[in-house]
Amino acid sequence: MSRLTVYRDDAPDTILLDVTTPGEIAETLRPHNIRFDRWSAPVTPAPDAPAEEVLEAYRPYLDTLMGETGAGSADVVRINASTPNLPELRKKFLSEHTHSEDEVRFFVHGQGAFVLHIRGRVYSVLCTQGDLISVPAGIPHWFDAGPSPDVVALRVFTDTTGWIAQYTGDDIANRFPAEVPAEASGNS
Repeated sequence: MSRLTVYRDDAPDTILLDVTTPGEIAETLRPHNIRFDRWSAPVTPAPDAPAEEVLEAYRPYLDTLMGETGAGSADVVRINASTPNLPELRKKFLSEHTHSEDEVRFFVHGQGAFVLHIRGRVYSVLCTQGDLISVPAGIPHWFDAGPSPDVVALRVFTDTTGWIAQYTGDDIANRFPAEVPAEASGNS
């Protein structure tokens, strides 16, 4: 189940808001220009489906999204137990950073938390199968799919150099870990 939990950035034990309906999540994030949406395809590709099949299943959504945003390409990323250097990769994702391009992800399978640090608040967005999130360029954030991830996601971009992380040096991610429930990290 998708979930948005909001905290003050100086109070990791105090929840200000906790919502689980996609409409409430989208409405809460909208003032920060963060897009949250749900997509459904007539057929959900298998987790090990070829990238071309995954892209084709969501082509109508991708064409519309890319037309709206000016993005020019999409690809498929898989993060699972066989991902090379998984512990090091996870550590990089868990450090607060920004990008020079919007970070757009659609979860085909699995789950992961985007944790956003905006104006004194921390917004932890647990994205699940069928969720689209677009984090605008420049918003400090980190990501976690848990210690045993099993994620298939679409990435939408204009220029892959925009994905290069610019680390903030803030250790806030250590105080607000992106906790993906154990049952969530490996299931769709």
